[in-house]
Amino acid sequence: MRQAYDVVVVGGGHNGLVAAAYLARAGLSTCVLERLGHTGGAAISARTFPGVDARLSRYSYLVSLLPQSIIDDLGLNLELRSRATASYTPTWRNGASTGLLVERRESTTTAESFRRLTGGDSEFAAWQDFYAEVQQAAATLAPSLTEPLLAASKVTSMLSDGVWDWLVQRPVGEELDRRFADDTVRGVVATDALIGTFASMYDESLVQNRCFLYHLIGNGTGEWRVPVGGMGAVTDALRHAAERAGADITTDAEVTRVETSGDAAQTAYTSRDGQHLVDSRYVLSGVAPAVLDALMGRESSTPRPEGSQLKINLLLERLPRWKAGLDPEVAFAGTLHIAEDYSQLEAAYAHAAAGRLPDPMPGELYCHSLTDPSILSPELAAQGYQTLTYFGVHTPARLFDGDDGTLVDTAVDRALDAVDQHLEEPIRDCLATDGEGRPCLEAKTPLDIEAALNMPGGHIFHGDLQWPWLDGDDEAATPAQRWGV
Repeated sequence: MRQAYDVVVVGGGHNGLVAAAYLARAGLSTCVLERLGHTGGAAISARTFPGVDARLSRYSYLVSLLPQSIIDDLGLNLELRSRATASYTPTWRNGASTGLLVERRESTTTAESFRRLTGGDSEFAAWQDFYAEVQQAAATLAPSLTEPLLAASKVTSMLSDGVWDWLVQRPVGEELDRRFADDTVRGVVATDALIGTFASMYDESLVQNRCFLYHLIGNGTGEWRVPVGGMGAVTDALRHAAERAGADITTDAEVTRVETSGDAAQTAYTSRDGQHLVDSRYVLSGVAPAVLDALMGRESSTPRPEGSQLKINLLLERLPRWKAGLDPEVAFAGTLHIAEDYSQLEAAYAHAAAGRLPDPMPGELYCHSLTDPSILSPELAAQGYQTLTYFGVHTPARLFDGDDGTLVDTAVDRALDAVDQHLEEPIRDCLATDGEGRPCLEAKTPLDIEAALNMPGGHIFHGDLQWPWLDGDDEAATPAQRWGV
């Protein structure tokens, strides 16, 4: 590898690879330094279970915030597939297990599901009205994500007064209280504000509002799609695009120091054959702000991030049956909300904030292989095997500090118990076994995420999300501010 470049990119995750591809296409000599033995960061596929030919999306699962314009610009060989079901939420009513089914393309089936659950049509009408407002905001704001940041005053003029008020000015929980009467319906809406964000729906910081916006803005639709071949297919395509454009990519290269003089930079890294220095005009960071601060030897200007999710990867020999009688291939095809009634979400936050593991455990399940069986070997697919990934909310890293594994086991039990109460058979009875005879189940706390991926606190966003615009009428003073970095 050369020892001087126009740009050094620190980190070979999806953001670093996108940046490297664009920089190289612009004619700048570019190198990417990645600490791990592979690129992709959290967006990877892995044969998680020994002796089993199934490539799970180990950390991140779905794609929404990758703009189609970037896919087109870079000529990515990538297929993103829609899921037939948007979501299914099992719950209890009058002593019986029932649920709310929402199709991706809502039809009379969705309307009837709302009617059976809530006893009327008003909640579905409120749902449609609310998401019509969300859709308008997403379609308006999505194009700005690949453009210089707009001033808040400009964004205000682009959105209706009502949307700006409930989305940006006050806790989104207040609006959900006003719009929805049913606890389950309100909970389904609320979940987009809590993925990777530890907060009450009434938090005055509005961190939950910002999370809500990002989960509903992708490509102007907010749809989350399944990458064919797994998440690794996404970052493999990005790596190929960067290399085609001329970028050099070095893995097993741990950056240890970044020094800048104002008009040039030097990056130190360690690889298997020793220590190295690379000179460059610019350094682009594809790592967490706290990691960059440490590399530059400066104090971090923000509090240490704290992740709040429990991830569980599973491989099943078959999908379990539902007490409510719904076809498993319909229920598991979309986002499966477990113990995510609104009151359960708020109670779980209160428990975790007080230092206790929530019970029941709220979370979501995704079955990649129903939409894309290519991640399974032909033999496993033919036998009906399915992958399942669980994303638990309100399980902050602090709960697992000093844990010897006992609390993790308890968390896994509570997560699966919350699913089991709606199933005809325990989900553990459906688990496949690996080549060593162990159940195909892997759990990762925020601390595990930090250890594996060097994401401070295991925070999946590297820190609390910010609004995708500038404050007030401010004009950006620098190119970095103009682009929000």
